[in-house]
Amino acid sequence: MKNLFLYCRAGYEKDCAAEIQQRAAELGIGGFVKANRDDAYVVFQGFSPDDGDRLAKDLPLDSLIFARQMFACGDLLDDFSPEDRVTPITESLAEIERAGELRVETPDTNEAKELSAFCRKFTVPLRQALKKRGVLLEKESSRRPIVHVCFVAPNKAFTGYSLSNNSSPHFMGIPRLKFPSDAPSRSTLKLDEAFIHFIPREEHETRLRSGLNAVDLGACPGGWTYQLVRRGMMVHAIDNGPMNHDLMETGQVTHHRADGFKFEPARRNIYWLVCDMVEKPARVAELMEYWAIQGWFKEAIFNLKLPMKSRYKEVSQILANMHAILKENGIHEFHLACKHLYHDRDEVTVHLWLRPSSPWI
Repeated sequence: MKNLFLYCRAGYEKDCAAEIQQRAAELGIGGFVKANRDDAYVVFQGFSPDDGDRLAKDLPLDSLIFARQMFACGDLLDDFSPEDRVTPITESLAEIERAGELRVETPDTNEAKELSAFCRKFTVPLRQALKKRGVLLEKESSRRPIVHVCFVAPNKAFTGYSLSNNSSPHFMGIPRLKFPSDAPSRSTLKLDEAFIHFIPREEHETRLRSGLNAVDLGACPGGWTYQLVRRGMMVHAIDNGPMNHDLMETGQVTHHRADGFKFEPARRNIYWLVCDMVEKPARVAELMEYWAIQGWFKEAIFNLKLPMKSRYKEVSQILANMHAILKENGIHEFHLACKHLYHDRDEVTVHLWLRPSSPWI
């Protein structure tokens, strides 16, 4: 397949397009991007018949900032009859063999969501047809490719596949998280999703375990502190504002009425540093660099608030600067990742893991 379909947040198509254009060029793949504002998706159209296949295989989804999910696809199907959508869609997927799962999806827009009920009903007959054709296995397999059918309108769809080892486990790349009724603010879902996205499930028991020490810069009223507390951590909450009473009653939170940009920990026993302060992204990045150079934490998750224009360019520059500064200061072993998560709005979430191969004592 020659194209690559990418889901993103509505309004961020330009940023997603700029990113895939650059990343494809880095892999020596030429093409152009089709994107419309508020469609919540972009399509990279390659010049060669297998460009989409190459990108689906060689471009790590987790390395993309603004794409939630991606799959190799053909051209838009827009000429089939409402009476028989199954046949043309099945034929468009004929080159795929023994896939392990079918996902019939829509972009994340209010208009597209109106098709969600239809997609659920349509999945059943389509699945049967694909099994008969040999496109799908009789039983689902998490180790085989995933078939995607994305309806962008009632009679318009993109069809293709993603590889199971380079794909989001969630429909449309969106994790379904429930807001805890006792959480101080909805911002709590941002850190919850960040932990799910950046930390492999099999490592939660070691890297998110009870008893770890954490610092939350700009904590008030405690949305991010809540996620640390519910995992059993001991938290230093840094904010001049008031903290949620119930969090303070847990006995796991020490509230420091201080400026997050000036606070310094008394001991170097902090595992997690988290920060969701409303501040210029470059200034937050500099603060994280300073903490890293001082050796005050092991892992950090922080948000960078985005400018109105050139968002991909600015975020890329900040990440490149962070990478260079850490290296210049003798930190040569670290993992730096960035994602525009579902529960983010005009911000991106960054994960910094210092010396990931070294045990934490």
